[in-house]
Amino acid sequence: MQHEMSYGGSRAYDVPHSAGSRPPGLKAPELACDCHMHIFDPRFPASAHWTRVPPVATVDDYRLFQERIGTSRTVVVTPSTYGTDNACTLDAVARMGRSARAVVVVDTTVSDAELKQMSDKGVCGIRVNFVSPQSWGVTTAAMLIELSRRLHALDLGWHVQIFMHGQQIVEMEDVLASLPTTLVIDHMGRVPQPAGTSHPAFGAIRRLLDGGKTWVKLSGAYMNTQEEASGYIDVGRVAKEFVHAAPERLVWGSDWPHTIAERLPDDAVLFDLNAEWIPNVATRNRILVDNPQTLYRF
Repeated sequence: MQHEMSYGGSRAYDVPHSAGSRPPGLKAPELACDCHMHIFDPRFPASAHWTRVPPVATVDDYRLFQERIGTSRTVVVTPSTYGTDNACTLDAVARMGRSARAVVVVDTTVSDAELKQMSDKGVCGIRVNFVSPQSWGVTTAAMLIELSRRLHALDLGWHVQIFMHGQQIVEMEDVLASLPTTLVIDHMGRVPQPAGTSHPAFGAIRRLLDGGKTWVKLSGAYMNTQEEASGYIDVGRVAKEFVHAAPERLVWGSDWPHTIAERLPDDAVLFDLNAEWIPNVATRNRILVDNPQTLYRF
């Protein structure tokens, strides 16, 4: 709803890894949560499997991002850069305190004791990545199933977050539907464009949402769009359908510092998409505040 947008003040914000400098027109509600971002701190070495030079995106850098956007809660997700070493993420959560939670990366060699220790440090989920190179090699359905079953047996209240391309979701829909844990889908499921809501991936995600145990992150608008210059209209059509279908199981994430973007997006523009995609204020507050509080146990 355009009348809710107000670009107040003249302050410019210089945030690393973020284009633009103005604040969003949409004022973030109190306790709004950024449910998907990464910290890259040079104090922590990259995994031996990682060939790219990681960015420098520290907790202090991210605090500048929060000041610009207006969010106050955060979910730090371990990037593939660190393999299964979650030290950087856990350090970030410890520095941010009670306003932060973590989603970590593990393989099947992780012990129950390690999982329980991380739970005490603010971890509430694992990410299983089928897209980026991983320290263990190829991620398989069997690995996903084993980790989900182990988490369910431990009864820690953790969820399993997946990063997949849309076609991978189509091919693994039955596996995803069978997982005993809550499932969280990264970046709106990377539904291919221009097919969008006509693509089988959208139908698969809708069926998973209808099953009642799946959540979707409204994040990464720039990953599959073919209409960035027009305000991500194509991705917006997908997002609006998810909002209509299951507003109680959606969360929003910035994906800062945007490591797989072809060019740095303007984070104020990305945050303002919430006003377009979720015009109802109560629903928007639910997605930005209440849903993260439930999923991440703030």
